[in-house]
Amino acid sequence: MPPEPAEDSDLKRAEQVIAGAAHAATVHFANNLLVAAALRGYIAPDEDEEIKLRYTQYLSVRTALLSLLGTMEPASGRNAAEWRSGLPRFSAAFAAACLLLRGALGLVDQAKGSRLLRKKLDEADSLRGIPRKTFTAIYRSCTDTSRLHRFRDAADFYYAHRREIHATAPAGILAALTDCEPWIDACRSGISRRRLGYRWFSFRRRHHSAWKKSIFGFFELSGRAIADLRQPGVKASGAAKRVSIPLRERALALARPGDIFVTRHDDALSNLFLPGHWPHAALYLGSPEQRRQLGLVLPPPLERRLAGEVCFLEAKKDGVLLRPPDDTLAVDAFVILRSPLGPPDLATVLTRAMDHAGKPFDFSFDFRRAERLACTELVYRAYHHCGPVVFSLIEVSARPCLPAEELISQSLAQGFRVVAACGVGNDEIISGPRAELLLHASRSAL
Repeated sequence: MPPEPAEDSDLKRAEQVIAGAAHAATVHFANNLLVAAALRGYIAPDEDEEIKLRYTQYLSVRTALLSLLGTMEPASGRNAAEWRSGLPRFSAAFAAACLLLRGALGLVDQAKGSRLLRKKLDEADSLRGIPRKTFTAIYRSCTDTSRLHRFRDAADFYYAHRREIHATAPAGILAALTDCEPWIDACRSGISRRRLGYRWFSFRRRHHSAWKKSIFGFFELSGRAIADLRQPGVKASGAAKRVSIPLRERALALARPGDIFVTRHDDALSNLFLPGHWPHAALYLGSPEQRRQLGLVLPPPLERRLAGEVCFLEAKKDGVLLRPPDDTLAVDAFVILRSPLGPPDLATVLTRAMDHAGKPFDFSFDFRRAERLACTELVYRAYHHCGPVVFSLIEVSARPCLPAEELISQSLAQGFRVVAACGVGNDEIISGPRAELLLHASRSAL
C-alpha cells in the first residue's frame, strides 16, 4: 500500500485539531460567579479552582491551534496568489486563525467587565503550568495591528473564493469556517479601536504593577526583619520554648490528619502587628500510618512527598513548605482544632493543601491572589467549601484576609472542636472541654 502523501496527512491532522477545538477554543465563565465575586470583593477558593480549570482547558486548546497555525500558515503562502494555489492549506490556516482570534476576543470581552477576573487570569499557577501575565499576552496578541490586517486580508480572500474553498476544504474545517462566518464579518472592523483599548489597559496595568511591586518589596523587607526580632523583656535571652520535646510528642499522639495547629511565640515582635492573642496557623498532615487508619487515600506522588518525619504544611517567611514537628512545634503555645469532616473530605483538604506546597510567602497578606500564601490563607484555601465548611474573609487594613483569631472564631462556629491546648496558663497539655475554656480565656484576656 503506497504511503499517504504528506500534504494529505497534514490536512487530516489539521481537520482533527480544528474539529476538536471548534467549541473548546472559546472559554465562558459563569456570570453569576463573576457577579458574586464582584459583590464580595474577591474570588473565593472554590471559584478560583473553577476559573483556573476552565482557563487551563482553554490554554491547552489555544496551544494546539497555535501549533497548527505555525505549521499551516507558512505552507499556505503569504498572499492571495499563493493562497489560490493551495486552497485546502489556506482553509486550515484560516480556520485555526478564526478560532484563535474569536476565543481571544471573547475572553477579552468577558474580562473587560471584571477587574477581579483580569487579575486572576494574569496570576501564575505552577501546579497547572500557567506563567504570569498570560491574559495580558493574549490581549496583546489579539490586538496586534499587523496580524489583524493580515487576518482582514485573509478574510477578504476567503469571501472572494468562498465557493472554491468550500468545495475543497475537509468537512471538519468547513464546519468550523461556516460556524465562524457571522463572527468574521463583525471582526473585520474596529482594528484601531481594539488596539487603543489594549494600550489603555497596558498603561494602567504597568503603573499599577509598578506600585504593587514597590509596596510588596517594602512589606517583604520589613516582614523578614520583623520575623527575626524578639520583644525585649518578655523572655530571657536564649530561653527555651515552653513547648518541650515531650510535650510535642504528646501533641502528635493526640493529633489527626487535617487538624489545624494555631500557634504562638511569646516574644515574637510580629505579635504587636497582628490582631489578637493567636497569630499563626499550620496544617497537620499526619503520618502515613495515621492516614491509613483514617482511610485517607492520597495520590501516590503526594504520599511519596510525605515520607519521613514530615507531617506539617506551614507557610512562613521561607515559603509554604513541608516541615517536621521540631520546626512547626518549636513554639511557646498551641491549640489544636479538629474539623467535623469525614475521611473523604479530609483527603480533599490535604490534596488541596499540597497543591500549594512550594509557593512563596505572601508578606502583603493579600488573600485575593493565590500565587503567594500567608499562614492562615493555606488553611483557608484547603478547607473552604469542602463539605459544609465555608470561611469568609474580613477586611483588615483595607484588604480582605483571615487572621488567626478570626479563623478560630469561624472554625468553632462551624463545628470544629478544640482537641488540646498547651502553654495557655501553664506548660502542660490540656484536652477536652477544659482546653476550649482555656482557649476562650486566652482570647478574652486581651
